[in-house]
Amino acid sequence: MNWKIEQIENIKPNPNNPRIIGKDKFEKLVESIKTFPRMMEIRPIVVDANGVVLGGNMRLKACQEIGLSEIPVICADDLTPEQQQQFIIKDNVGFGQWNFDMLANHWDESDLIDWALDLPVWDGDDDDHDEPKQNITMTLVFPDEETKQQAEIDIQEIIDRKFKNTYIK
Repeated sequence: MNWKIEQIENIKPNPNNPRIIGKDKFEKLVESIKTFPRMMEIRPIVVDANGVVLGGNMRLKACQEIGLSEIPVICADDLTPEQQQQFIIKDNVGFGQWNFDMLANHWDESDLIDWALDLPVWDGDDDDHDEPKQNITMTLVFPDEETKQQAEIDIQEIIDRKFKNTYIK
């Protein structure tokens, strides 16, 4: 695997990228890269031998939005097709959770918000703030995959704006 600086026009978004990003989160990602561009060197976009993104599709889109002409990439040209598929999923799985007590005691809240971390809003009841208060299940049927994907983005944006610590499952 080789780390290098590549012309952004040589990098192609993965047409089978299973991740989506809402407008609000995308704007935070763009701002994050603008204010700390070195993060791209520390965590470059991962591409296959043909320049197709395996990890970092949203960061690529944000870099294009900013107008960058070059970006750091790692070429994972030694992965089998099966390993590429595995990487695409595992690169996006969030195994960990935030320790909000640690964050509250050792980090500045305004910095965390500036860095796009969504902080929980407690309702004053500290007994079970890690557990959801109520689960709602609904089934939505869409005429096609494109409409479904756009609806998921729109719904998640509404949820992000209105309800902290709520997500689509």
